[in-house]
Amino acid sequence: MALLTADPRTAETPPCFHLLAKPSGSTCNIDCTYCFFLSKEALYPNEKTRMSDATLEAYIRQLLESHRTKEVTVAWQGGEPTLMKLEFFRKSVEFVEKYRRPDQVVQHTFQTNGILLDDEWCAFFKEHNFLVGLSVDGPRELHNAYRIDRARQGTFDKVMKGWHYLRKHAVDFNILCTVNAANQKHGRTVYRFFRDEMKARWVQFIPIVERASADTIDIANLGWSDQPGRKRLLYTQSGDLVTTRSVGAEQYGRFLVDIFEEWVRHDVGHIFVQMFDVTLEAYFGRHLLCIHAPTCGYGPALEYNGDVYSCDHFVEPLYKLGNIHKTDLLQLVASPAQRKFGDNKRDLLTPQCQRCEVRPLCNGGCPKDRFIQSSDGDLGQNYLCAGLYHFFTHTRPAMQTMGRLLQSGRPPSDVMQLTAVEDEKRGPYALCPCGSGQKFRFCHGNRAPQSPFSGVIPATPVRKEGRVLQMHAAISPRASPHDEQEKSA
Repeated sequence: MALLTADPRTAETPPCFHLLAKPSGSTCNIDCTYCFFLSKEALYPNEKTRMSDATLEAYIRQLLESHRTKEVTVAWQGGEPTLMKLEFFRKSVEFVEKYRRPDQVVQHTFQTNGILLDDEWCAFFKEHNFLVGLSVDGPRELHNAYRIDRARQGTFDKVMKGWHYLRKHAVDFNILCTVNAANQKHGRTVYRFFRDEMKARWVQFIPIVERASADTIDIANLGWSDQPGRKRLLYTQSGDLVTTRSVGAEQYGRFLVDIFEEWVRHDVGHIFVQMFDVTLEAYFGRHLLCIHAPTCGYGPALEYNGDVYSCDHFVEPLYKLGNIHKTDLLQLVASPAQRKFGDNKRDLLTPQCQRCEVRPLCNGGCPKDRFIQSSDGDLGQNYLCAGLYHFFTHTRPAMQTMGRLLQSGRPPSDVMQLTAVEDEKRGPYALCPCGSGQKFRFCHGNRAPQSPFSGVIPATPVRKEGRVLQMHAAISPRASPHDEQEKSA
């Protein structure tokens, strides 16, 4: 099939999209127990999963040509993209400069576990204004629960070494943190660690939901890496059970609320939490995160060989759209199959979702998590429904207050002063509004408990603080900033 050369744009063609490119495929230098993407190497057996220069150039050219918007994001993810070596990304920047239109502004983003970062990497990031997403699951004991290497040892200290290099070179960085069975009861502690010790100003939280069936759950609970002497599974979005590492549905909501009650008192306008930002935007009818937008399908994934899949969470044969060496990237993104994939997010909502009071904010969540029965007995309800409902209803008064502040020309950060007034009226020994059942003073008040976990060595002083970028679902999972996207981390 000849590569499409005519302009494929139609009235239905998106003016922009956020693609996550995986130059090293699923290959990674660590062995996170919950990382389902490790199993994706089964899609390309006996192949060296490294993106060629020809695929790199084709990708950059087609990505820039596809966008009708001024801003374009070149987003790198994995696996672990630093395995491609620095020269590969030098070429990517050269190709961007070769193919971008004079009016195009290109943002480079890079999601990494941080282990291979050094002076050379971080000098490059700083020179080319990269926004780096760093995968960290909290303090040492929580991070090391699942983010381990192939020797089954925790990776926290190695990640912190990479973080020091980012700080040393004043590279803009964001934190991508998964919410899992190990850290789900420590929301505020995790958040304070990022804010106070890692000096992060932008954080996204990605729930770990690993699906399995009755036939695969025992194997899935062992993890997704290739282990001698046992069957290797290819992870697909199927099954109605979850692994022991997965976050609890209700606990996910409590985790977010625990952080929100800290944030709304101290950090509005200073620390940017993706879920809080996009929820406030949703009150104005703007949906900036694919997970909670009415429809999706604008966050495809590109494999090392040019294969394009509908989404980072659906890198499996059923959702392969094609290959950029045979069909132009824009044609794949605008294809009927991809548009149906995105529209199904809205069209397949259960009746419970359709009549739910928070549907305009939630929109049923991510399709990958829709595998339980609804209250009516319909299949396709979101596994995280209880937690999402708790978060959206609990934060509604403060979100509506921030919305009114914005409409009146005041900064949303003024909500902190209003919250302080309410706290004073309530008194320190009333029950904390977070719902913990504890007295306010000893929960989210001034006698809140200290973290029981160890910290890090204070960061090396930097020349200045980096800028804050609203990435939303872009580095993710594993995040993105797409998005988040709960993407592979």
